[in-house]
Amino acid sequence: MASPQIRHVALHLLTPLLMCLGMGLAYLGAFHQPEPNQLAVAVVGDSPQVKVLAQTLKDTGGHALDVITVPGRDAAVTQLRDREIAGAYVPDDRHPELLVATAGSDTTAMAVEAVFGQVSGKQGVPLTVTDVAVPAPGDPTAQGIFFLLVALSIGSYGSVAAIGAAGAGLSMRVRAAFGLAASLAVSLIGLAIAGPVFHVVDHDFGAIWAMSWLYSAGILAVGIGLHTFLKRWTTLVMMVLFVMLNFTTSGGVYGPALQNDFFGALHGFWNGAGFVEGARSLLYFDGVGFAGRLGSLFAWFAAGAVLMIAAAAAERRAGSNPPVAQPDSTSAREHEAAEEELEETVAV
Repeated sequence: MASPQIRHVALHLLTPLLMCLGMGLAYLGAFHQPEPNQLAVAVVGDSPQVKVLAQTLKDTGGHALDVITVPGRDAAVTQLRDREIAGAYVPDDRHPELLVATAGSDTTAMAVEAVFGQVSGKQGVPLTVTDVAVPAPGDPTAQGIFFLLVALSIGSYGSVAAIGAAGAGLSMRVRAAFGLAASLAVSLIGLAIAGPVFHVVDHDFGAIWAMSWLYSAGILAVGIGLHTFLKRWTTLVMMVLFVMLNFTTSGGVYGPALQNDFFGALHGFWNGAGFVEGARSLLYFDGVGFAGRLGSLFAWFAAGAVLMIAAAAAERRAGSNPPVAQPDSTSAREHEAAEEELEETVAV
């Protein structure tokens, strides 16, 4: 029979093994085979030939494409800038044109170009690609906002681990104050790097900073609240919520139109998607859809606040009914706290 020490080590190894499993499932599940899934595109015109082309694309594309027709080029540009479609094809016997919005998603624009490149290729004519929403000069791939999200997430997640490990003896009010201060610091660092250093963000600095603070504060609130109930398992749960499911559904690398239905559905309300799409909307699309994305960030912060209130109540109940002290209870608690701190530090 296994000794207590062997069982103890095996229990602690369970967390990194579960992290390995979760990261593999999440990242490979989300990114290993990107392909169109209800990719919304348009064909410009109202002639019978245009309608035949649109129907042919719809029939051959199946669930991969959602094809509509629009009456004119201006209408197509408007729908692109309203983020209702991912691309629009303007047929022409000699000079067909494809309209895309790279700032919304570079990989989605590439997928649209691949679809209509085949159409113009069959005609034997070159395809002109026009970008109606160009990202900032410091973000040519339109993925810089995603990497800002990664920095904000890791800073927030790491702060949760630090507050949980080093501040377990503090009151919830003090820990919440530390969380608020940490989220402020994380947001300022993130904006400084993304703005003046790399020029990923080149305007609306105040709004992007406020979104960054709200996003970071939401993660810290959830983490601080969960720590009271989950202890050392908080690390694993935080990674599931804010790394595995968060980065993969944010739309930063592949948007929902290039992912399966599971990740596409989470993109609608997860906090990482709220930050990435909210920032893109603000920076490149005149605020289209911004209110909804901001609302999702507030909802995550509110959920974290509720968790902290529940945790504070649970701690007060535990404090009013202390366990019977054992001779070695102090050393046992210190040993458990040290192990928890070590495990959370390694996870960060």
